[in-house]
Amino acid sequence: MASSLPLLLLLLPFGLFSFGRALPREAIFDASDVLSDSGYVSMALTLEIVAETLLEQSPSATVFAPSDSAFKKSGQPSLDLLRFHLAPLPLPPASLRLLTAGSRIRTMLPGQTLTVTTSSSDGVTSFNNIKLTGSPIYDDGILLVYGIDTFFDPNFQFNIQGPSDKSDSSCSAKNHTATASDSFDQAIQTLKTGGYSAVASFLGMQLSGVADQSGITVFAPADDMVMNRIGDFGEYPSFFRRHVVPCRLLWNDLVDFGDGSELPTFLEGFAINITRSDGVLILNGVRVFFPDVFFNDRVVVHGVSDVLAAQDNALRIDVDDEEILFDPSEF
Repeated sequence: MASSLPLLLLLLPFGLFSFGRALPREAIFDASDVLSDSGYVSMALTLEIVAETLLEQSPSATVFAPSDSAFKKSGQPSLDLLRFHLAPLPLPPASLRLLTAGSRIRTMLPGQTLTVTTSSSDGVTSFNNIKLTGSPIYDDGILLVYGIDTFFDPNFQFNIQGPSDKSDSSCSAKNHTATASDSFDQAIQTLKTGGYSAVASFLGMQLSGVADQSGITVFAPADDMVMNRIGDFGEYPSFFRRHVVPCRLLWNDLVDFGDGSELPTFLEGFAINITRSDGVLILNGVRVFFPDVFFNDRVVVHGVSDVLAAQDNALRIDVDDEEILFDPSEF
């Protein structure tokens, strides 16, 4: 198996190795045209004016476009308020549906996040208690635009009841009986479409038969992090196996672990140490920024901000690092 992995990397789409530094101006103006045609004239004009200042700072983005009536009611927004309506990554509907209430999404306004307020009984995604259009007004894969009825409030506060106490927060206590009906196919497809193609490929080749009893949890760094860091590890199997825990842990399970707890992995001798910084869950110095990217009765996947390394070599991520796009608060 190990010998096949270098070949796998050569066969991965070349797109994994090419990351632009800014959104194409054509995409911004195309989005503006679609917004105007869809009745969001004020935001369309605003987007063109601030395009170079805001959007060209990021290779991808999601725009939340207030309606024309919101502009008439509130007047022309400040530059900071506009930044609060831009997220520096693409958020397709499939990804939004997987976000749990209380998760926070980093915006282009430094230090400010949007809070997911979607309820389990509501099929419409909402941030800061404001519903998004069910599908993007514009979507070219790297730039997405959703409509909203009013402006987000930067002072919005969200309170959610904490998780119930568990008598045993060990990994073994979280094991579940899995059914053979669920395969890894769903997880692999979700990862590929969400920017985790490298991890998806490893998942399909390495662990397709190991989750039959207790399930697994995968901590997935994005493709650019994998390509930037994979050379640090001498063996590709060890890279992947250090990101996989031999039991199924949803986000609500993870936040129950106390600081200093350790999770075993499929790499012998390598453990994941859990800590917190300002309420943010940290794994070997790396933050969990996209909880529950995917889950079924066999597999749970959480997005992490970087590759997990041994604790002595772990990256110490500053909680204000602008590269961290999601910032889920502890429940």
